[in-house]
Amino acid sequence: MKIHTIDLKFRGVDGAIASFLVEGNSGLALIECGPESTLPALRAGLAELGFAPSDVRHVLVTHIHFDHAGAAGWWAAQGARVYVHPAAARHLADPERLVESARRVYGDAMDSLWGEIKAVPRELLTEVQDGEMVTAGDLAFTAWDTPGHARHHHCYLLGKTAFTGDVTGVRAAGCRYLSVAGAPPQFDAEAYDRSLRRLEGGGLETIYLTHFGAVEGAGEVEAHLRRYRALIRKTTDWVAARLAEGVSGEALAREYETSCRVQAREEGVSDADWERYEAANPCAMSADGIALYWEKRGGVVTE
Repeated sequence: MKIHTIDLKFRGVDGAIASFLVEGNSGLALIECGPESTLPALRAGLAELGFAPSDVRHVLVTHIHFDHAGAAGWWAAQGARVYVHPAAARHLADPERLVESARRVYGDAMDSLWGEIKAVPRELLTEVQDGEMVTAGDLAFTAWDTPGHARHHHCYLLGKTAFTGDVTGVRAAGCRYLSVAGAPPQFDAEAYDRSLRRLEGGGLETIYLTHFGAVEGAGEVEAHLRRYRALIRKTTDWVAARLAEGVSGEALAREYETSCRVQAREEGVSDADWERYEAANPCAMSADGIALYWEKRGGVVTE
């Protein structure tokens, strides 16, 4: 078995979004397909490995945010079967509401960021339950329900390896700094904690972050998961404190970004590396997501 990391070069930035091609003895599986806007990079990456899109018959997405699954409909049009959390399948089959909502957020940048969002025909869409196995030739992935970043989030385990989407955070290749993946509207600190504890108990030796790449070695994986779990608590409490002091909206986003940038510099993150972090996981978006979490709980009163 071989696992190939393909850099999708999102917005022209190296190391922001990855897809993973898993090559077995008698099967191929693509984990994360990225947005349609990055298809040229993905297809080029496949070609370098000696494969064409028609060779990929199985596409597994950890969740349906556009940076992970925006091109799912394109892959279905090539004949690939798409595997997804049951809570999100309907949005891949009929993405109109998602697209309309996203256009309100991204405006004129919508198409250049994400490209065309096509529906996945129901006959090519498989809902995968927690603990269920997905087979692609001799490859056998087990889906784990891992909410926290999103309620409809799966990790896919292959032996002692896991493809973890966003639930294990954002870490640029070659960097130690960890960034909280907290985009609205479904960030949930308690669910995050449960999911990370579940992964900690999985005896994993390698995890693959969509943003970006592998954390290898059982000790390194355990340290990463524990550190990220502590960071979720720390960050969630920090946002709560700022909200309680009356800081919200754009002001909160600015303070959050400043705080993150200071910490990143202390951990050796260069300006070029920071650009990768922001392309993959904008600070302002995470600030909004964590603030919304508190507002839903009614624990913090905002203006």
